Amino acid sequence: MSRTARIERITKETKVLVEIDLDGSGKGEISTGVGFYDHMLNQIARHGGFDLTVNTVGDLEIDAHHTMEDTALALGAAFAEALGDKAGIRRYGSAVVPMDEVLVQAAVDLSGRPYVVHDEPALAPYIGPVYPTSMTRHVWESFGQAAKVTLHVTVLRAARPGGHPDAHHVVEGQFKAVARALREATSIDPRAAGAVPSTKGTL
Repeated sequence: MSRTARIERITKETKVLVEIDLDGSGKGEISTGVGFYDHMLNQIARHGGFDLTVNTVGDLEIDAHHTMEDTALALGAAFAEALGDKAGIRRYGSAVVPMDEVLVQAAVDLSGRPYVVHDEPALAPYIGPVYPTSMTRHVWESFGQAAKVTLHVTVLRAARPGGHPDAHHVVEGQFKAVARALREATSIDPRAAGAVPSTKGTL
């Protein structure tokens, strides 16, 4: 059965299209107008093994908030739709990902219960000219709410002794770790024999 979804989200602030294939090859075609965010969403595609198309037009003349938030909401909704009844999936996934001096842990439960915990150090306010680092937490919260997943993202190590956190590495490590955790959680478990991975019988 195809595990794909197409989500369109249109408001007075943004117009978002997300298409996803959970069983893809890691191909990303991303355009949000926020260059670093595009780079991060490409990490989700590549390291998650998902084919992902994102096309967002937002009110960047104001700031990046609406564009990033609505894209994350549409991405989460696409994951939820593509997963369907979640029969046969592993459900849980986790990853610890190093990126030079940075070490990030991500854990996900495709539980049907949205809950997000995010822990990162204080960072420089922007990466590049447009991406506000304060939005990373909100991206995970928006994604988790729409995807109906439990997600924990923790930056375990962020800087060499006496140094300052490299915001680029800290945020990119998070996206890579979440991608790897999602890859595991969404994968089909051959031992599950098509059953929903819950004693309740539903997720």
